[in-house]
Amino acid sequence: MLGRGLRDSSSRGAPTSKYEKLSPSHFTPCTITASEPNGPNSRLITISIPPKYSDIQVERPYTPLEGIDAQGQMRFWIKKYPGGEVGRWLHSKKVGDEIEIRGPLQTWFWKDDDAWDEVVMISGGTGITPFYQLYHEIISQKVSPKTRFTLLHSSRSPSELPPPEIMQLLFSYAEEHPERFRLRVFVDSLGSNARAYQQSYTPVKYDGEQFIAMDVPFRKLTGVKTLFSVCGLELMVTAISGPYGRNFSQGPVKVVLADLGATSNQVYKL
Repeated sequence: MLGRGLRDSSSRGAPTSKYEKLSPSHFTPCTITASEPNGPNSRLITISIPPKYSDIQVERPYTPLEGIDAQGQMRFWIKKYPGGEVGRWLHSKKVGDEIEIRGPLQTWFWKDDDAWDEVVMISGGTGITPFYQLYHEIISQKVSPKTRFTLLHSSRSPSELPPPEIMQLLFSYAEEHPERFRLRVFVDSLGSNARAYQQSYTPVKYDGEQFIAMDVPFRKLTGVKTLFSVCGLELMVTAISGPYGRNFSQGPVKVVLADLGATSNQVYKL
């Protein structure tokens, strides 16, 4: 969790410690080592973690793209929303500025076993970050050959897609390992100034039924152990899998995934 001077009620009163191990109970000062714009309202921000914290794993509310690297650094893809106070604040920071973080806060634990035949990851906007972390740590490394992963990602325009270095890596892996990983990217409109990738986008209007049913080749879930994981803005999550429950608990499975026959044991809302 990245912090600033104004904190929400869940973290109000959490102290700052420069010397203790990184923890959800306090904020730890870290230094921004890179901040690069990659779209009209998003940035790749790299922060430096002290070496003694290099064994941690961190997740939401801002999910590192690859975890902590050998140099003790983490990268975040952070979008600036009009009502997003911390995102706007982070966009205003410069290289060398100090921010505070606390964590890790684990939201979903991947079990490296044969629990699933298919894992379908559905993301919108910066909701791709936990799935990119899963790709970096699990999919591209060692995973059961039985499990096949599909990533369905949507953005409003090409300029709002993840940085090219991320998308190109995913596209390349999908081409090299079609038996393990499948990728589909959706945008509302290509526009006249679309960034050039070797692969083409799928310029369709966002529609939950079409988004999944046309592009996931396992609409009949009987006999296939399929997990759907959804991450994005709350409006998108609700349209795909139904609303969250109280206090952002999972809630019932509804709408598109329910129509496909998915049960609460097959759907996880990040």
